[in-house]
Amino acid sequence: MRTKLLTLSLLLAFTGSLLAQTRTVKGVITSENDNKPISNVSVRLKGAIASTVSDANGVYSIAIDENSTEVLIFSHPDFDDMEIGVNGKNLLDIQLTSNVRYNQYGVRVTRTPLDSEERNGILVHEAKDQSYRVWYDARVQADGGMFFGDTYNEIGNGTSIRRARFAVKTKFGKYWYAEFDLDIANSELELKDAYLQFQNKGIEISVGHFKETFSMERTTTSRYLTFIERPNTVNAFAPSRHTGMAISYNKNWLFAAGGVHFQVIDDLEERTFSKDHNKDGGIDEGYSLTGKIVLMPWASDHDKGLHFGIAGSYRTPKTSAEVWDYENQRGSVRYSTRSISSINRKKYIDTDDITNVESTTLGGIELAGYYNNYRLQSEYHTSTVNRFDDMGSEKFEGFYVFGSVLLFGGNYQYNTNEAEFTQPKRGKDWGEIELAFRYDYITLNSLTEGSNLMGGSGENYTFGINYYVNNNVKIMLNYAYLNHDRYANGKNKLFVGYDASGELTKNPMLVADETGKAGEDFHMVAIRFEVDF
Repeated sequence: MRTKLLTLSLLLAFTGSLLAQTRTVKGVITSENDNKPISNVSVRLKGAIASTVSDANGVYSIAIDENSTEVLIFSHPDFDDMEIGVNGKNLLDIQLTSNVRYNQYGVRVTRTPLDSEERNGILVHEAKDQSYRVWYDARVQADGGMFFGDTYNEIGNGTSIRRARFAVKTKFGKYWYAEFDLDIANSELELKDAYLQFQNKGIEISVGHFKETFSMERTTTSRYLTFIERPNTVNAFAPSRHTGMAISYNKNWLFAAGGVHFQVIDDLEERTFSKDHNKDGGIDEGYSLTGKIVLMPWASDHDKGLHFGIAGSYRTPKTSAEVWDYENQRGSVRYSTRSISSINRKKYIDTDDITNVESTTLGGIELAGYYNNYRLQSEYHTSTVNRFDDMGSEKFEGFYVFGSVLLFGGNYQYNTNEAEFTQPKRGKDWGEIELAFRYDYITLNSLTEGSNLMGGSGENYTFGINYYVNNNVKIMLNYAYLNHDRYANGKNKLFVGYDASGELTKNPMLVADETGKAGEDFHMVAIRFEVDF
């Protein structure tokens, strides 16, 4: 009996001791902004389960153990969290700071904290759950060019800011991506990419102003080009950015894309033509149907891969063309190129405006491959211009092929999602050096039998050395030999040889030189300093 009484006494004493170590802390929670009480604030003891919420008057009350952390955490969706030590107090009033923000229209906005970091030279802001990401793509390419040889037409050496690009790109929600891109090169402001994209399970649907999916060299960003300028066949035939809607699909070894496209927005002159034709003639702007399929064997292998692509485009005349026949509602098309230079402004190869055009069709074949530090790439393009009034069609073609090698252990990288090459991986801490050689050919002399449309043809041999300093800096040096035929006279504006009396002539029919000897030929050395950030 005595033992039971002793046990009961000890139990009561221990319980009393526990009760003596627990006390109640209470107070009022108000807003720092207007001193009004805040209801539904979660109040909990750090490191413990105990919690409560404030009432309509902002009053809270919570029991805490004196042997606990004695730190209370106050949480509310509209206010910043606060942690504060009790420090033996039984009465603790709290003021919270509002985290509510409003936009310029007075509408409350949601807020997501972002972490910032540099990723391969690009500044990225991203939410912790990756539900939102925004980054900037800025690019400056400063070029210089020198031309030499025994030319018929003087060529001025010079420099230029080839591109001064600023883009904002964002990934938001689970499926959405958007991009806005401006170019301010040589004091000319142009809108480049401006589109919204839905992404899900290898499917991408784009709406806005963006590149048509034709020619891998055209769709590859200028940030990752192997040579300073794209080859002539790409510059002349491959369409660039147009407004429209496109869908693409990528899975494992397959990439397919197709879209409907309308006007170009980035070129001020072409946009002015389009607006004038709309105003003066009420002309529909025209459309294009463009698509491509690419097979990518070894797509899962990072060290090697192949690329087989075929592309096509059906195009009606666009009101962005300079010439339009309002009476008969017939448009025109023009093919031309500046012969792989933005500094030499002469367009030797130029069809001028081809009138009475019903439609044009473009075809393209792509072949590329890479193995560790070796790369090979080639494309063939053809264009058929269909004309009204039994005028038949005009046919043109061009191709290029180039090979390159990274000398110091770097590797080529291929993006299967877009079916194109991306930034090479450098082999050394100090960077990587790349050697490349390209041959390209184009003829704008119509291949149709009996046609007298002669826009000229030309070939280029280009040798390039690229120094990839780091993720942000690239230095490019190109040497090229350019060889044009006698019909490459820039719409009858350029000399192409000597006539029978020994005088320079712009008329290819009067050139006395034997076949293969006439036409403008010259050498070019070009350099580019590029920074991407």
